[in-house]
Amino acid sequence: MNLSNAERAEVLIHALPYIQSYNNKIVVVKYGGNAMINSELKNAVMGDLVLLSLIGVKVVLVHGGGPEITEMMDKMGKKSEFRNGLRVTDEETAQIVQMVLAGKINKSLVTLMGNIGGNAIGLCGMDGGMIEAEMLNPDLGYVGEIKKINPQPIADLLQNGYIPIISTVGYDKDGNIYNINADTAAARIAGALKAESLISMTDISGIMRDKDDPSTLISKIKASEVPGLINSGVISGGMIPKANCCVEAINEGVKKVFIIDGRIPHAILIETLTDEGIGTMFV
Repeated sequence: MNLSNAERAEVLIHALPYIQSYNNKIVVVKYGGNAMINSELKNAVMGDLVLLSLIGVKVVLVHGGGPEITEMMDKMGKKSEFRNGLRVTDEETAQIVQMVLAGKINKSLVTLMGNIGGNAIGLCGMDGGMIEAEMLNPDLGYVGEIKKINPQPIADLLQNGYIPIISTVGYDKDGNIYNINADTAAARIAGALKAESLISMTDISGIMRDKDDPSTLISKIKASEVPGLINSGVISGGMIPKANCCVEAINEGVKKVFIIDGRIPHAILIETLTDEGIGTMFV
């Protein structure tokens, strides 16, 4: 797209009120789905976050990595089993989760962000006692329910100008490793940091009254409306836990929560720095 210099200046001026409103505020981005696998989208996401950081937004990236965990398990001859959307995690699987999330994915994101001028440091929930967990359900093995979030390591990095990139591996006092749902972790981390907003990237446009008709996108939902939308079937399947995490974040003090389509290049900038927005906002 060839913009004249005057048009570029116009774009920047249009973004000014949004830049001012987010200056020095914390924005937590939950990153997963297609935007994490497609390299072009991955570069766009990292570029968006570096730009936000450079204009004074305190950015925190929380990532999952389900497909890559499954891929690694396949390579090791281990079958993936899911119950209600959660991965059954025995002790060996927990170690694979730690290796893939806290190692391979986390460090590749830190490198990618560094290569485009971002100042990133990778953490997992075990660092600085950030995500303390306990067993959610013995049938699921080492799938963790969060007991406590310690936001101090993240706050320290933000204070020093870094972008924390967090993989959602938890721990307990007995030294066990837990696989933590990334949506849940992002909501709790955003709440503990009293973030201005939480942006959850998904592979759909947002919440729609008719899931097959993009024109029925619901642009704003009050947290109190969510149970009714679940009961009526508007929010269903894998979107139920995501919506519940959005409500939890609002209840924990996050001002605005967005579910946006991570398949759209620069979706994060469109949501934060324009008045049009593209997903569903929870308030």
